[in-house]
Amino acid sequence: MKKILVADDEINSLKVVSATLSKAGYEVETVSTGEEALMRFAEGDYDLVLSDYRMPGMDGEELLERLNAAAPFTPVILMTGFGTIEHAVNAMKKGAYTYLTKPLNVDALISLVNEAIRSADRDVADQPEQDFQFLNIIGKSAAIREVFSMIRRVSKTDANVLILGESGTGKELIARAIHYYSLKCGGAFIPLDCTTIPSELMESELFGHEKGAFTCAYESKAGLLEMADKGTIFLDEIGDLDFALQKKLLRFIQEKEFYRLGSANKIRVDTRVLAATNMNLEEAMDKGDFRSDLYYRLNVITIPVPPLRDRKEDIPLLAMSFLKEFNKKNNKAIQGIEDSVMSALMDHDWPGNIRELENAIERAVILCQYDNITLECLPRRLSSADGSNEARDQFNLHEIEKSVIIRALDSNGWNQSRTAELLGISRKKLRTKMKNLGLLSNN
Repeated sequence: MKKILVADDEINSLKVVSATLSKAGYEVETVSTGEEALMRFAEGDYDLVLSDYRMPGMDGEELLERLNAAAPFTPVILMTGFGTIEHAVNAMKKGAYTYLTKPLNVDALISLVNEAIRSADRDVADQPEQDFQFLNIIGKSAAIREVFSMIRRVSKTDANVLILGESGTGKELIARAIHYYSLKCGGAFIPLDCTTIPSELMESELFGHEKGAFTCAYESKAGLLEMADKGTIFLDEIGDLDFALQKKLLRFIQEKEFYRLGSANKIRVDTRVLAATNMNLEEAMDKGDFRSDLYYRLNVITIPVPPLRDRKEDIPLLAMSFLKEFNKKNNKAIQGIEDSVMSALMDHDWPGNIRELENAIERAVILCQYDNITLECLPRRLSSADGSNEARDQFNLHEIEKSVIIRALDSNGWNQSRTAELLGISRKKLRTKMKNLGLLSNN
């Protein structure tokens, strides 16, 4: 029996919808807020969500966005009054299956629900490998399927999870998936890269501070652990956390309470901690750089994330997904990827992992002038993988380089730092090329 979740703050509407769909042969559960809907959705396996657009707190559009992020194949139908039809249409552009106007026509309700569920069944049938499992994590390899399995098993618990993997493998995506499938999905997900905050500021960033706690503390500020109450904090590159601060983090994980800097008032929160690192923490413990007690607290569950070179069968799926994404972003309509290009992608070892592949496809989409991505659109380290440079030799290299740089600059609003990163060169080298090509002012 298909299972439907209905969210509406109007009790009479809930009763009508529940009775109608139950009579039509569906199993129906009801809630009165968007927050309740997220919590219930995380606990159950629903085939469709029917939500009112206007509800106190989280409205139907925000609920739609959360559900689409967590379960993109589950159809969402919005119910709306005539005054919010425009909003409902906008929500359809964001992924809603359709909308119904109130007062509801029960025949139309049953018809649209039947149609949405049949459509969802077809979508799943078209994805027999279930490549798109959690948010934007894509793959069908045995290695990534094991990661999917671990996400399912740990999401419904409050256990601390340590995600291990090289840079660029998608550790934050996995953390987000755990959060959105967890009982804390209604709370905030707050990521923090431990390498981006100076050690002298990290304690305040995590725990907050009171006014006057230190120089320049002109007002009180809540820390990220407090802001993530009833939600999840993701500590990326935990291995780089200052050793002295590791003890305070350990105490928080054990007690779920802490003090803001400069305060004697204890704060208690219900924040789940997920952590990730590309560092070998056992070696760091042996060197005295990482606390063993914190390691064992964080390492209740470990999810090892495979590098892209160990899951190469996923490269075509990832490449096509990135092609679709960057087509939309750059208003292009590139249809596919030539076989020679896919062979080059498969032959590369991808030391930068998925992030490197993503950058390569973005660059190719920006530069491509044909129906399909060709070898000359790839970075040189990839396009020369098969030893063939014949296509490139047909063009004037000076003009191609100028065209490439102009298009890359245009796509990044002429921001030189972002353009250099996209092209895989230093900003200094980009400026030199721009000057030689007459693209840089002498002022």
